[in-house]
This record gives sequence, C-alpha cells and structure tokens, in this order.
Amino acid sequence: MSADVVALARELIRRPSVTPDDAGCQDLLAERLAAAGMQVERLRFGEVDNLFARHGSGGPHLLLLGHTDVVPPGPEAEWRSPPFEPTERDGRLYGRGAADMKGSVAAFVVAVERFLAERPAHRGTLSILLTSDEEGPATDGTVRVVDWLVQRGALPDHVLVGEPSSRHRLGDVIRIGRRGSLQGVLRIRGTQGHTAYAEPSENPVHRAAPLLAALTALRFDDGDEAFPATRLQVSNVRAGTGAENVTPGEIEIRFNIRHNPNSTAESLESRVRSLIEASAPGECTLDWRVSGAPFGPAAGPLVDAVDAACRAVLDRAPTPDTGGGTSDGRFFGPRGIEVVELGPVNETIHQVDECIAVPDLERLPEVYVHVLDGLLGRAG
Repeated sequence: MSADVVALARELIRRPSVTPDDAGCQDLLAERLAAAGMQVERLRFGEVDNLFARHGSGGPHLLLLGHTDVVPPGPEAEWRSPPFEPTERDGRLYGRGAADMKGSVAAFVVAVERFLAERPAHRGTLSILLTSDEEGPATDGTVRVVDWLVQRGALPDHVLVGEPSSRHRLGDVIRIGRRGSLQGVLRIRGTQGHTAYAEPSENPVHRAAPLLAALTALRFDDGDEAFPATRLQVSNVRAGTGAENVTPGEIEIRFNIRHNPNSTAESLESRVRSLIEASAPGECTLDWRVSGAPFGPAAGPLVDAVDAACRAVLDRAPTPDTGGGTSDGRFFGPRGIEVVELGPVNETIHQVDECIAVPDLERLPEVYVHVLDGLLGRAG
C-alpha cells in the first residue's frame, strides 16, 4: 500500500493541473475507483471537472472530499527541481500539489481500494468527491456538486477533507471547523492633478488615511474556546498613475475579514459601513462579498473516528483547531454536516519546493482506512 500511494501521488503531480485544468488527474482516478467497485459519475460545470463516486447505500454516509487542481508554481527557476516533475530528495517528495493536496487524494484512493477489498459489504454509504476548482474561484466545483447532491437527496452525514491540516507532524492538528471569509473592496474617489497645485482635500489618499488607520485598528471581542476572535487584514492598497508629480484620482483598499460564528456577515458589514460613514472620506463605494460562511466546531462520530485513527496509527492525540484558511468544507459545514479535515503537514503549501514527507504519505492511507473502518466497517 505504501509503495502504491507514492506511485499514484507521483502520477498526479506529473499532471500540470493548474486551476481549473484537471489535466487528466480525474481520468486516472476514475478508472481506479471504478475498478474498486465504485459507481463513478463525471460532472463538468463550465470549465471545471468534478468526479463523484459512491459505494453502498443508506446511512451513515461518509464523503471524502478533495481537489485535483493546484496553484500556479511561480518562477520555475526558483524550484530546485521542476514543479511538475515529482522528485524524491532527503526523504521528501517534491512537486506542486504534493501536500495540497495530491498526496491526500492519492491516499484517499488507495484507502478506498483497500477498504472495499476487505469490506465490500460495509454498512452505509462511502463516497468521494473531487473537483478542479478549489484553488480557483470555486464557482463550478464543489458548490455545484452540492446542489446536485441536494436535488438527489444524497447529501452526506459526514465529510472528511484531505486538506493539509497538520502543523509540524502528521496528525498533530485536525480542523473541526473554519472561520468565515469576507472580502471588501473600498474605492474612494478624488481629483487627479498636479502635485504642485492639488489641494489635500482633492487627494483621495489623504482622505483615506484616517479611515485606513481606523480599519486596521478594528478589534473584535468575539473569540471563544473553539474559535479565535474575528480579524480584519488589509490585503492591498492601490492608487496613483506611477508618476511622481501626479495625485491619484482614486484609491482602492482591499481587505479580508476572517470571522467566527459569533459575528455574522451582516453585522460585520454594518460595522464597517458605519466606520466609513463616520470617517466621511467623500465619494466612495464598498463592494462586499461573502466567500465562505463559518461552520463548526464539529462534534460527532467522525471527530471520534479521526481522533481514534491518529492515536492508533500515529500514536498521536490530535489537537482540534478551527484556524487556517478556507476549504471546500465550507459548502457542507454550514448545512449542519459534520466536517473534519485531516491531511499532511502544511508548512510548504503554495510555496516554491512544495513537498510532503514520504513516510507521512505512506502512512496516510492507513490512517484513512482506520477512519473508514470506524464509521462504516463494523457491519461489514
């Protein structure tokens, strides 16, 4: 099993599946899942490839959730080995997607193959959902498949996400929820002019400065035992023409808010808009987008099964956590579905020389099999 998962991960890394291009990853995986006895359906929405496979019937229904797309590799000259040429070096497998998340996808498939071979008459339903839109806008991937599942009355009871949740060692952290994510784009208009003649009030940067300071000073007293306090971070400030003697006609401020369930998107938008109004920056617009709702903390059979698997296979008691960025679990969790994320160490994801420790990759299928057995295997 260990050699098989490394070989499969290498095959997936070799395919340059920069979002939303699946680059043939799902063709390879569909063939293996069908051979294992799963019913495989290919769902293409827009330019996005999605794969849904299932085995068994009734409850409980456990879905394994992953993605085959990756972020762009960046300057290839900065990689020690080509990003889409899987390379083993010093006990690690290097390549774009090794940790996020082709290693987990390979481990999912190998675990499913082993589990179904040993327990073809397992109880309940086992399914797997793969998309090529997780690293992109996420408009034609998992969110569309969730709608498809709703129409068929086939939503799962539990979702195990293979995102790289571990911090320093495999299985030291599991995600049992996620903060919501809000995107704000504030544009303040002024008058473009010559720096020698423009009035300070005409320069939108001058008018925005107090407001920008107030935005970055916002604090939210809404943390609890499960979630950290809500935080606002400015991600970009843009103004000017590039010339040294021209004042800008507009300044654009982009910011992101990661919020816990104790603060709603509506209340946060109201607070930001009130702050803008009180700062009186002049003519301005605020575009507001909810990119993910908060969910969790999860508590139930899946949390118990993941905890037991980490203890049994890795001899490690995982720490439950709700930090990190967003994942496609956000399309299931807010529906009241138990969502847990367990995957490899995340210290190199989205970076040059992304990698996964080969021993971790080799142990992941065993961890996942233990989870499957804990939830679906007892009646097999």
